[in-house]
Amino acid sequence: MQITKILIANRGEIAVRVMRTARNMGIATVAIYAEGDRDSLHVREADEALCIGEVELSETYLNIAKIVEIARQTGCNAIHPGYGFPGRKSALR
Repeated sequence: MQITKILIANRGEIAVRVMRTARNMGIATVAIYAEGDRDSLHVREADEALCIGEVELSETYLNIAKIVEIARQTGCNAIHPGYGFPGRKSALR
């Protein structure tokens, strides 16, 4: 399966680097962001960006079910976890 559209489940420099690499590979990108990150660089760099919630990490970047649902809604066929967020959830359990 060829990746054609990827959701990046992170923010900041990690997300921007993943987006730039994806763009160079011809892959469309989707960013998620918490309300407080609305004006962040990763939101501006993405082909699409969707607000995932207010501020609470458990409701935004750590909400794996919500991330997967947004990936489905936007037609992504891959999710890049970035560094720290989705992997961190399992470490917190």
